[in-house]
Amino acid sequence: MSTDWGAFRALFPTLEEKAFLASGSYGLMSRQVEAALRRYVDDRIEKGADWGGWIGKADAVRDGMAALLNAGADEIAVTTSASAGVNSLASALDFSGPRNKVVVSNFEFPTGAQIWHAQEPRGAVVEHVPEGPNGGIPLEHFERAIDERTRIVQVTHVCYRNGQRLDVAAVAKIAHDRGALVLLDCFQSVGALGVDVKALDVDFAVGGMLKYLLGTAGVAFLYVNRRRLSDLVPTASGWFAQADTDAMDIFANDPAPSAARFQAGTPPVVNCYAAEAGIGLIRGIGVDAIEARIRDLTGDAMDRLADAGCKLATPREDHRRGPQVAIRSSDAAALTARLAARGVITSWRDGNVRAMFHAYNDASDVDALIEGLRANRELLA
Repeated sequence: MSTDWGAFRALFPTLEEKAFLASGSYGLMSRQVEAALRRYVDDRIEKGADWGGWIGKADAVRDGMAALLNAGADEIAVTTSASAGVNSLASALDFSGPRNKVVVSNFEFPTGAQIWHAQEPRGAVVEHVPEGPNGGIPLEHFERAIDERTRIVQVTHVCYRNGQRLDVAAVAKIAHDRGALVLLDCFQSVGALGVDVKALDVDFAVGGMLKYLLGTAGVAFLYVNRRRLSDLVPTASGWFAQADTDAMDIFANDPAPSAARFQAGTPPVVNCYAAEAGIGLIRGIGVDAIEARIRDLTGDAMDRLADAGCKLATPREDHRRGPQVAIRSSDAAALTARLAARGVITSWRDGNVRAMFHAYNDASDVDALIEGLRANRELLA
């Protein structure tokens, strides 16, 4: 059954006035998410406190993410940010022995490296995997970095700076063949691309709801493969990380047998209302349809941008890119501001203007982007 993309686009009122191409920075608010946030306010006013209902919202987010990732609900922790999830995981790892090395790709978001460097006083040795001449990271660079001393490898699915996509499954195989764990950062892909944690064979995955999952900030997830649960006990903890949150035991730490052991305090209740609605939108359409839609939009945009004389940092091959098209600029901050003044909302990083597509975008947004770039040609690289 074909999707009515026009009807889907109509759910996002911002698009009535703007060409919004910044979903990898912060996804648009739909009418469903707006209604969910209003329900939270109504519930608070009507009930005052509703702990059972609030925990139910967090559980709904957990169940929704499990379905999107092809995971079990017991393998999902609902956290307040991706950073919170990675920090909790890091606290569970021992760096005192011979396996004290952390391998981090140069495509990581700053958090994904900073947290591991913060483990250096605990004995961690961090090694970065550099880019190759074409700006990508070839597998042989991972081959050289990952060895018998490696405890964990962090790899991003899609680079936030240039939209390049890594072969996660191939990296995971290298790591597992050498006895290392694998953490996937899929913040820049989940909701826009299919992310099957079992097919990719990663041990952990982290992401959040504020970008392509169409929720809001302040709520995220950590996937922990159940085969790793018994081996890892975080030292970062809290009452919602306990086996029985109602025990209220101040004399012991009794971690949950599930991935909930990587949680901490009270769930981010209001954010879970929004996240549940956003995940519902994604699941209602289906990630396969969304991915195909975005692939067509970005492919067409890249061809038209190349024809317009733009230099791109994102590879054209479908398997090497995600939902972002990165356009090289001599002053990316200024060009982003000029586009915004025309109602074309993008973002910038690392000398690139980032046009980050979702399924609610259409050809009119590409038209507006190209017109804006042509009008400011002097700022193109």
